[in-house]
Amino acid sequence: MFNINDIKNGVTFLYEGQIYQVVDFLHVKPGKGSAFMKAKLKNLRTGGTVEKTFNTNVKLEKAMIDRQNMQFLYSSGDTYNFMNMETYEQSELDKSQLGEEEKFLKEGLDVNLAFYQGELLGIVLPDKIEYTVAQTEPAVKGNTTNNAQKDAIMENGLKVRVPLFIEQGEKILVSTKDGKYDSRA
Repeated sequence: MFNINDIKNGVTFLYEGQIYQVVDFLHVKPGKGSAFMKAKLKNLRTGGTVEKTFNTNVKLEKAMIDRQNMQFLYSSGDTYNFMNMETYEQSELDKSQLGEEEKFLKEGLDVNLAFYQGELLGIVLPDKIEYTVAQTEPAVKGNTTNNAQKDAIMENGLKVRVPLFIEQGEKILVSTKDGKYDSRA
């Protein structure tokens, strides 16, 4: 158990039978009345986000999430195969268990599988992933508006808006938080 005042981004806890992870929070102390905590939470079972308001005297039960380092091997239809690189044990996940993270997967990518008391919750991606640009249009001369961007398709089919100077075959970093170009690799 922990007090709601001790909340931090990334903390996982049980609430109303669900497992939540704190995405963002704000401690509010109005001029009148008692203080309260506003939190943006990600439901680790469904992948959805909700906003909740808690009184400052609330105590929550911490959820211990186990993470297992795995490597993405391949997909076959809606089945995705991962392997533990230490034990060589393989796990299969259904497309529905991956949610939005599925579009970032590429062969050989290291991810973490998240478990709560043996229940598989899904995968945890690195913050940034390196991709090779498979296809993009050449830069148009004279198009120098601020932050001009063009479409690029990565090696795994992911579509990303990139700056004009990025060429086909270049390696770039893409943020998994929003799916946007971050920098050259």
